[in-house]
Amino acid sequence: MGLEKMQDPLQQRKETGSSFGLWAGGVAFTFFIALLGFLLAKIPGFSLVGQMAAAIIIAIVFRQIFGYPEALRPGITFSSKVLLRTAIVLYGLKLNIHTVLQDGLGLLIRDAGIITAAILLTVWFAKRLRANPVISLLLGVGTGVCGAAAIAAVAPIIKAKDEDTAISVGIIALVGTVFGIVYTVLRPILPLTGAEYGAWTGMSLHEIAHVVLAGAPGGQEALAMALLAKLGRVFLLVPLCFILVYWVKSRSGKDSTGNAKVDFPLFLIGFIAMSVIGTYVLGSVVVVPQGVMSFVSSGTTWLLTAAMVGLGLNVSLQDVMTKALKPLMAMGVASVLISVLAFFLV
Repeated sequence: MGLEKMQDPLQQRKETGSSFGLWAGGVAFTFFIALLGFLLAKIPGFSLVGQMAAAIIIAIVFRQIFGYPEALRPGITFSSKVLLRTAIVLYGLKLNIHTVLQDGLGLLIRDAGIITAAILLTVWFAKRLRANPVISLLLGVGTGVCGAAAIAAVAPIIKAKDEDTAISVGIIALVGTVFGIVYTVLRPILPLTGAEYGAWTGMSLHEIAHVVLAGAPGGQEALAMALLAKLGRVFLLVPLCFILVYWVKSRSGKDSTGNAKVDFPLFLIGFIAMSVIGTYVLGSVVVVPQGVMSFVSSGTTWLLTAAMVGLGLNVSLQDVMTKALKPLMAMGVASVLISVLAFFLV
Protein backbone atom coordinates (compact mmCIF):
# COMPACT_ATOMS: atom_id res chain seq x y z
CA MET A 1 0.00 0.00 0.00
CA GLY A 2 2.85 2.38 0.87
CA LEU A 3 4.62 1.50 -2.37
CA GLU A 4 1.51 2.35 -4.39
CA LYS A 5 1.30 5.74 -2.65
CA MET A 6 4.94 6.41 -3.51
CA GLN A 7 4.31 5.56 -7.16
CA ASP A 8 1.23 7.76 -7.53
CA PRO A 9 3.07 11.14 -7.64
CA LEU A 10 5.51 9.74 -10.20
CA GLN A 11 2.66 8.49 -12.35
CA GLN A 12 0.90 11.86 -12.03
CA ARG A 13 4.05 13.69 -13.14
CA LYS A 14 4.32 11.41 -16.16
CA GLU A 15 0.69 12.02 -17.09
CA THR A 16 1.11 15.76 -16.59
CA GLY A 17 4.22 15.79 -18.74
CA SER A 18 2.47 13.76 -21.42
CA SER A 19 -0.55 16.08 -21.38
CA PHE A 20 1.66 19.14 -21.66
CA GLY A 21 3.56 17.56 -24.55
CA LEU A 22 0.35 16.84 -26.44
CA TRP A 23 -0.93 20.35 -25.73
CA ALA A 24 2.31 21.87 -26.96
CA GLY A 25 2.18 19.57 -29.98
CA GLY A 26 -1.31 20.87 -30.85
CA VAL A 27 -0.17 24.48 -30.63
CA ALA A 28 2.95 23.70 -32.68
CA PHE A 29 0.77 21.97 -35.27
CA THR A 30 -1.26 25.15 -35.81
CA PHE A 31 1.96 27.16 -36.22
CA PHE A 32 3.27 24.61 -38.72
CA ILE A 33 0.20 25.01 -40.90
CA ALA A 34 0.47 28.79 -40.41
CA LEU A 35 4.00 28.49 -41.83
CA LEU A 36 2.64 26.58 -44.83
CA GLY A 37 0.09 29.36 -45.33
CA PHE A 38 2.89 31.94 -45.17
CA LEU A 39 4.85 30.05 -47.84
CA LEU A 40 1.77 29.54 -50.01
CA ALA A 41 1.04 33.27 -49.86
CA LYS A 42 4.45 33.88 -51.46
CA ILE A 43 3.28 32.21 -54.66
CA PRO A 44 1.95 34.60 -57.33
CA GLY A 45 -1.84 34.59 -57.22
CA PHE A 46 -2.04 33.35 -53.65
CA SER A 47 -0.22 36.50 -52.55
CA LEU A 48 -3.45 38.38 -53.25
CA VAL A 49 -5.31 36.13 -50.83
CA GLY A 50 -2.87 36.63 -47.97
CA GLN A 51 -1.22 34.54 -45.27
CA MET A 52 -4.27 34.06 -43.02
CA ALA A 53 -6.64 33.00 -45.76
CA ALA A 54 -4.04 30.66 -47.30
CA ALA A 55 -3.43 29.03 -43.91
CA ILE A 56 -7.12 28.55 -43.14
CA ILE A 57 -7.65 26.96 -46.58
CA ILE A 58 -4.80 24.50 -45.90
CA ALA A 59 -6.25 23.72 -42.44
CA ILE A 60 -9.72 23.00 -43.82
CA VAL A 61 -8.39 20.79 -46.64
CA PHE A 62 -6.02 18.95 -44.25
CA ARG A 63 -8.84 18.22 -41.84
CA GLN A 64 -11.04 16.79 -44.60
CA ILE A 65 -8.32 14.50 -45.98
CA PHE A 66 -6.29 13.44 -42.96
CA GLY A 67 -8.06 14.68 -39.86
CA TYR A 68 -5.83 15.02 -36.80
CA PRO A 69 -5.22 13.04 -33.57
CA GLU A 70 -7.84 13.75 -30.93
CA ALA A 71 -5.03 14.09 -28.38
CA LEU A 72 -3.92 17.31 -30.09
CA ARG A 73 -7.32 18.96 -29.66
CA PRO A 74 -6.46 20.87 -26.40
CA GLY A 75 -3.53 22.63 -28.10
CA ILE A 76 -5.57 23.37 -31.21
CA THR A 77 -8.39 24.75 -29.06
CA PHE A 78 -5.86 26.90 -27.19
CA SER A 79 -4.78 28.43 -30.50
CA SER A 80 -8.35 29.09 -31.65
CA LYS A 81 -9.38 30.63 -28.31
CA VAL A 82 -6.50 32.07 -26.28
CA LEU A 83 -4.12 32.97 -29.12
CA LEU A 84 -7.03 34.54 -30.98
CA ARG A 85 -7.85 36.87 -28.10
CA THR A 86 -4.17 37.65 -27.56
CA ALA A 87 -3.83 38.63 -31.22
CA ILE A 88 -6.90 40.88 -31.01
CA VAL A 89 -5.40 42.65 -27.97
CA LEU A 90 -2.08 43.21 -29.79
CA TYR A 91 -3.99 44.32 -32.88
CA GLY A 92 -4.89 47.42 -30.88
CA LEU A 93 -1.33 48.68 -31.41
CA LYS A 94 -2.18 49.17 -35.08
CA LEU A 95 -4.83 51.76 -34.19
CA ASN A 96 -3.58 55.34 -33.73
CA ILE A 97 -6.43 57.04 -31.88
CA HIS A 98 -4.90 60.51 -32.17
CA THR A 99 -4.64 60.29 -35.96
CA VAL A 100 -8.24 59.17 -36.31
CA LEU A 101 -9.64 61.89 -34.04
CA GLN A 102 -7.45 64.72 -35.33
CA ASP A 103 -7.28 64.07 -39.08
CA GLY A 104 -10.13 61.72 -39.80
CA LEU A 105 -13.15 62.99 -37.87
CA GLY A 106 -15.14 63.62 -41.05
CA LEU A 107 -14.20 60.19 -42.35
CA LEU A 108 -15.13 58.68 -38.97
CA ILE A 109 -18.71 59.89 -39.33
CA ARG A 110 -18.96 58.43 -42.81
CA ASP A 111 -17.30 55.23 -41.58
CA ALA A 112 -20.05 54.86 -38.97
CA GLY A 113 -22.66 55.09 -41.72
CA ILE A 114 -20.80 52.51 -43.80
CA ILE A 115 -20.56 50.04 -40.91
CA THR A 116 -24.25 50.43 -40.07
CA ALA A 117 -25.27 50.00 -43.70
CA ALA A 118 -22.99 46.98 -44.23
CA ILE A 119 -24.40 45.09 -41.24
CA LEU A 120 -28.05 45.94 -41.88
CA LEU A 121 -27.87 45.21 -45.62
CA THR A 122 -26.07 41.89 -45.17
CA VAL A 123 -28.49 40.73 -42.47
CA TRP A 124 -31.52 41.92 -44.48
CA PHE A 125 -30.45 40.11 -47.66
CA ALA A 126 -29.59 37.04 -45.58
CA LYS A 127 -33.11 36.95 -44.17
CA ARG A 128 -34.57 37.18 -47.67
CA LEU A 129 -32.38 34.26 -48.75
CA ARG A 130 -32.94 32.32 -45.50
CA ALA A 131 -29.20 32.19 -45.01
CA ASN A 132 -27.39 31.16 -41.82
CA PRO A 133 -27.98 34.15 -39.51
CA VAL A 134 -24.77 33.82 -37.47
CA ILE A 135 -22.47 33.62 -40.48
CA SER A 136 -24.38 36.45 -42.14
CA LEU A 137 -23.98 38.71 -39.09
CA LEU A 138 -20.26 37.91 -38.90
CA LEU A 139 -19.90 38.72 -42.60
CA GLY A 140 -21.78 41.98 -42.13
CA VAL A 141 -19.41 42.97 -39.33
CA GLY A 142 -16.36 41.88 -41.34
CA THR A 143 -17.55 43.84 -44.37
CA GLY A 144 -18.32 46.95 -42.36
CA VAL A 145 -15.29 47.05 -40.05
CA CYS A 146 -12.01 45.26 -40.74
CA GLY A 147 -12.47 41.76 -42.07
CA ALA A 148 -11.05 38.78 -40.16
CA ALA A 149 -10.00 40.78 -37.09
CA ALA A 150 -13.52 42.17 -36.63
CA ILE A 151 -15.06 38.72 -37.13
CA ALA A 152 -12.67 37.26 -34.56
CA ALA A 153 -13.52 40.02 -32.06
CA VAL A 154 -17.28 39.71 -32.47
CA ALA A 155 -17.57 35.91 -32.66
CA PRO A 156 -17.22 35.29 -28.88
CA ILE A 157 -19.77 37.99 -28.13
CA ILE A 158 -22.49 36.42 -30.28
CA LYS A 159 -21.30 32.92 -29.27
CA ALA A 160 -20.57 31.84 -32.84
CA LYS A 161 -19.31 28.30 -33.42
CA ASP A 162 -15.67 27.90 -34.43
CA GLU A 163 -16.63 26.51 -37.81
CA ASP A 164 -18.97 29.45 -38.50
CA THR A 165 -16.17 31.87 -37.61
CA ALA A 166 -13.72 30.05 -39.89
CA ILE A 167 -16.18 29.97 -42.78
CA SER A 168 -16.80 33.70 -42.37
CA VAL A 169 -13.08 34.48 -42.37
CA GLY A 170 -12.58 32.46 -45.55
CA ILE A 171 -15.46 34.20 -47.33
CA ILE A 172 -14.33 37.69 -46.28
CA ALA A 173 -10.82 37.02 -47.58
CA LEU A 174 -12.11 35.74 -50.91
CA VAL A 175 -14.62 38.54 -51.55
CA GLY A 176 -12.27 41.26 -50.32
CA THR A 177 -9.51 40.07 -52.65
CA VAL A 178 -11.85 40.09 -55.64
CA PHE A 179 -13.06 43.60 -54.79
CA GLY A 180 -9.49 44.84 -54.28
CA ILE A 181 -8.52 43.64 -57.75
CA VAL A 182 -11.64 45.19 -59.30
CA TYR A 183 -10.88 48.54 -57.64
CA THR A 184 -7.37 48.47 -59.07
CA VAL A 185 -8.72 47.82 -62.58
CA LEU A 186 -11.31 50.60 -62.27
CA ARG A 187 -8.88 53.20 -60.85
CA PRO A 188 -7.72 54.72 -64.22
CA ILE A 189 -11.26 55.33 -65.46
CA LEU A 190 -12.85 56.71 -62.29
CA PRO A 191 -13.46 60.49 -62.04
CA LEU A 192 -11.78 60.68 -58.62
CA THR A 193 -8.70 62.49 -57.34
CA GLY A 194 -6.04 60.49 -55.50
CA ALA A 195 -7.42 61.52 -52.11
CA GLU A 196 -11.00 60.73 -53.11
CA TYR A 197 -10.02 57.35 -54.49
CA GLY A 198 -8.15 56.58 -51.27
CA ALA A 199 -11.11 57.58 -49.13
CA TRP A 200 -13.44 55.40 -51.24
CA THR A 201 -11.07 52.45 -50.91
CA GLY A 202 -10.59 52.82 -47.16
CA MET A 203 -14.29 53.27 -46.49
CA SER A 204 -15.52 50.29 -48.48
CA LEU A 205 -12.97 47.47 -48.72
CA HIS A 206 -12.91 44.65 -46.24
CA GLU A 207 -9.40 43.95 -44.87
CA ILE A 208 -6.50 46.35 -44.30
CA ALA A 209 -4.55 44.18 -46.77
CA HIS A 210 -7.26 44.74 -49.40
CA VAL A 211 -7.14 48.49 -48.76
CA VAL A 212 -3.37 48.50 -49.34
CA LEU A 213 -3.76 46.32 -52.44
CA ALA A 214 -6.25 48.72 -54.03
CA GLY A 215 -4.97 51.99 -52.57
CA ALA A 216 -1.30 51.71 -53.54
CA PRO A 217 -1.87 52.07 -57.33
CA GLY A 218 -3.49 55.46 -56.65
CA GLY A 219 -0.22 56.89 -55.27
CA GLN A 220 1.04 57.91 -51.82
CA GLU A 221 -1.77 60.41 -51.18
CA ALA A 222 -4.41 57.82 -52.06
CA LEU A 223 -2.81 55.17 -49.88
CA ALA A 224 -2.46 57.52 -46.89
CA MET A 225 -6.13 58.56 -47.15
CA ALA A 226 -7.21 54.94 -47.60
CA LEU A 227 -5.41 53.85 -44.42
CA LEU A 228 -6.83 56.81 -42.48
CA ALA A 229 -10.37 55.87 -43.53
CA LYS A 230 -9.70 52.25 -42.62
CA LEU A 231 -8.30 53.22 -39.21
CA GLY A 232 -11.59 54.97 -38.51
CA ARG A 233 -13.48 51.75 -39.14
CA VAL A 234 -11.10 49.83 -36.83
CA PHE A 235 -11.65 52.52 -34.17
CA LEU A 236 -15.42 51.97 -34.39
CA LEU A 237 -14.98 48.25 -33.67
CA VAL A 238 -14.90 49.15 -29.96
CA PRO A 239 -18.33 50.82 -29.69
CA LEU A 240 -19.75 48.20 -32.06
CA CYS A 241 -18.68 45.42 -29.70
CA PHE A 242 -20.34 47.17 -26.75
CA ILE A 243 -23.52 47.58 -28.79
CA LEU A 244 -23.49 43.87 -29.65
CA VAL A 245 -22.92 42.94 -26.00
CA TYR A 246 -26.03 44.94 -25.08
CA TRP A 247 -27.99 43.46 -27.99
CA VAL A 248 -27.07 39.88 -27.13
CA LYS A 249 -27.78 40.50 -23.46
CA SER A 250 -31.24 41.89 -24.22
CA ARG A 251 -32.06 38.84 -26.35
CA SER A 252 -30.60 36.20 -24.01
CA GLY A 253 -32.52 34.18 -21.48
CA LYS A 254 -32.05 35.22 -17.87
CA ASP A 255 -30.79 33.08 -15.03
CA SER A 256 -32.24 32.88 -11.50
CA THR A 257 -30.56 36.15 -10.49
CA GLY A 258 -32.22 37.99 -13.34
CA ASN A 259 -28.96 38.64 -15.20
CA ALA A 260 -28.55 37.68 -18.82
CA LYS A 261 -25.85 35.08 -19.40
CA VAL A 262 -23.45 37.05 -21.56
CA ASP A 263 -19.72 37.01 -20.94
CA PHE A 264 -18.10 40.43 -21.22
CA PRO A 265 -15.30 40.36 -23.82
CA LEU A 266 -12.37 41.21 -21.54
CA PHE A 267 -9.99 41.08 -24.49
CA LEU A 268 -11.74 44.24 -25.74
CA ILE A 269 -10.36 46.09 -22.70
CA GLY A 270 -6.93 44.86 -23.73
CA PHE A 271 -7.51 46.09 -27.28
CA ILE A 272 -8.42 49.56 -26.00
CA ALA A 273 -5.43 49.60 -23.63
CA MET A 274 -3.02 48.64 -26.42
CA SER A 275 -4.52 51.35 -28.64
CA VAL A 276 -3.94 53.96 -25.93
CA ILE A 277 -0.40 52.72 -25.26
CA GLY A 278 0.44 52.60 -28.96
CA THR A 279 -0.93 56.11 -29.51
CA TYR A 280 0.20 58.07 -26.46
CA VAL A 281 3.04 56.09 -24.83
CA LEU A 282 5.16 54.25 -27.38
CA GLY A 283 7.31 56.61 -29.39
CA SER A 284 6.71 59.62 -27.13
CA VAL A 285 7.00 58.62 -23.45
CA VAL A 286 8.77 55.34 -24.19
CA VAL A 287 10.97 55.17 -27.26
CA VAL A 288 10.79 51.76 -28.92
CA PRO A 289 13.03 50.85 -31.89
CA GLN A 290 11.17 50.44 -35.16
CA GLY A 291 12.54 46.93 -35.46
CA VAL A 292 10.81 45.93 -32.23
CA MET A 293 7.49 47.36 -33.39
CA SER A 294 7.84 45.52 -36.71
CA PHE A 295 8.53 42.30 -34.79
CA VAL A 296 5.41 42.80 -32.64
CA SER A 297 3.34 43.51 -35.76
CA SER A 298 4.62 40.36 -37.47
CA GLY A 299 4.08 38.37 -34.27
CA THR A 300 0.47 39.58 -34.11
CA THR A 301 -0.08 38.38 -37.67
CA TRP A 302 1.41 34.98 -36.83
CA LEU A 303 -0.73 34.59 -33.71
CA LEU A 304 -3.85 35.50 -35.66
CA THR A 305 -2.87 33.09 -38.44
CA ALA A 306 -2.31 30.22 -35.99
CA ALA A 307 -5.69 31.01 -34.42
CA MET A 308 -7.34 30.88 -37.84
CA VAL A 309 -5.71 27.49 -38.41
CA GLY A 310 -7.22 26.27 -35.14
CA LEU A 311 -10.63 27.41 -36.36
CA GLY A 312 -10.09 25.87 -39.80
CA LEU A 313 -9.24 22.47 -38.31
CA ASN A 314 -12.76 22.38 -36.86
CA VAL A 315 -14.52 23.06 -40.16
CA SER A 316 -16.42 20.39 -42.04
CA LEU A 317 -16.27 20.91 -45.80
CA GLN A 318 -19.82 19.59 -46.07
CA ASP A 319 -20.94 22.33 -43.67
CA VAL A 320 -19.14 24.91 -45.81
CA MET A 321 -21.04 23.76 -48.89
CA THR A 322 -24.39 23.85 -47.12
CA LYS A 323 -23.88 26.96 -44.96
CA ALA A 324 -21.69 29.30 -46.99
CA LEU A 325 -23.42 29.84 -50.33
CA LYS A 326 -26.39 31.96 -49.23
CA PRO A 327 -24.40 34.15 -46.78
CA LEU A 328 -21.83 34.64 -49.56
CA MET A 329 -24.57 35.84 -51.90
CA ALA A 330 -26.00 38.19 -49.27
CA MET A 331 -22.59 39.62 -48.47
CA GLY A 332 -21.67 39.97 -52.15
CA VAL A 333 -24.75 42.05 -52.93
CA ALA A 334 -24.29 44.13 -49.76
CA SER A 335 -20.61 44.74 -50.62
CA VAL A 336 -21.53 46.07 -54.06
CA LEU A 337 -24.08 48.44 -52.54
CA ILE A 338 -21.56 49.57 -49.90
CA SER A 339 -19.04 50.36 -52.65
CA VAL A 340 -21.65 52.45 -54.46
CA LEU A 341 -22.66 54.24 -51.24
CA ALA A 342 -19.04 54.98 -50.34
CA PHE A 343 -18.38 56.26 -53.87
CA PHE A 344 -21.07 58.90 -53.49
CA LEU A 345 -19.98 59.76 -49.93
CA VAL A 346 -16.49 60.82 -51.10
